[in-house]
Amino acid sequence: MSTISISVTKTSQSKLPETDFSSLVFGKSISDHMFVADYQNGAWGDFRIVPYGPMEIYPGNATLHYGQAIFEGMKAYKNEQGEVLVFRAEANAKRLNESATRMCMPTLPEPVFIEALKQLLSVDKGWVPQEKGSSLYIRPFMFAMDNYLGVKASETYRFMIFTSPVGAYYSKPVSVKVETTYTRACEGGTGEAKAAGNYAASLYPAQLAQKEGYDQLLWTDGKTHSQIEESGTMNVMFKIKGTLITAPTHGGTILKGITRNSVLQLAKDWGQAVEERFLAVSELEEALKNGSLEEAFGVGTAATITFINKINVNGTDYSLPEPSEEAFSARVLKTLDGIKYGELQDPHQWIITIW
Repeated sequence: MSTISISVTKTSQSKLPETDFSSLVFGKSISDHMFVADYQNGAWGDFRIVPYGPMEIYPGNATLHYGQAIFEGMKAYKNEQGEVLVFRAEANAKRLNESATRMCMPTLPEPVFIEALKQLLSVDKGWVPQEKGSSLYIRPFMFAMDNYLGVKASETYRFMIFTSPVGAYYSKPVSVKVETTYTRACEGGTGEAKAAGNYAASLYPAQLAQKEGYDQLLWTDGKTHSQIEESGTMNVMFKIKGTLITAPTHGGTILKGITRNSVLQLAKDWGQAVEERFLAVSELEEALKNGSLEEAFGVGTAATITFINKINVNGTDYSLPEPSEEAFSARVLKTLDGIKYGELQDPHQWIITIW
């Protein structure tokens, strides 16, 4: 029994009847309720679940001016028995606090995170889609609340969670361009934090790539632009000559992806050769030219596993064939989906059953 007291005020008019679950667009539909907590005088309190709706902040709100804002992305699924399953919630709670520390924000007790999640999903369980391939996207986030224009860490904060039923983030394989002009993150910066400003800074270069016909960028290191780091919405992995290669996260420039960690664990379970190292742009280009690049794919909560079918390197497009059912990326996608929907065993205890 939880000792965390959360007040619940339910909406008088649910949006469920007017929501078309057969044609979900990522991020467009929002569930009925949200969890809210406030940080004042050095402690979190006033835990509440209320109807989703607008909130008041002052024009002098510190987040609007100095960007103290972090977030997480998670998903809940419904199994054949109608139970709601959440994938790796504890890992998200831990990463939120790592981001908070880097952004000079207070950490949130993990039991509060988990209990808030459980109670919110219990209230809005009807919003978890039944359809295979769909899920309930969960957005926990924290931001500064001080009404003060001085440049300093805020003394007050708000933590919230709301949810959104979603279909696939990418409904088809994606094309990517290796970015060698703009920089997403440098060592000593905030690249490993899931901070709002990191995403804002990536929008313009991504927009330029999209105007050229590419879906996303492959970011390179900020010093020399000679090593592949990650994509704008996901970590990236390459299988070259039978070995899975992905950038390490210890340098502070790359988000410690939870799906990334899960894929690497499955690779270990299966005896798949893995190298956590930076892939040189020149090495990627050579592998594309000589055909030794067997698979390229992105991994992330929103995207899950997204196959890459075209890579632009130094102005040249290289096409990749669609992976077979026996390909590592296809097997990983099938296995992760099986675990998330409760169809396969969960040997690493990644799933929390909510209801």
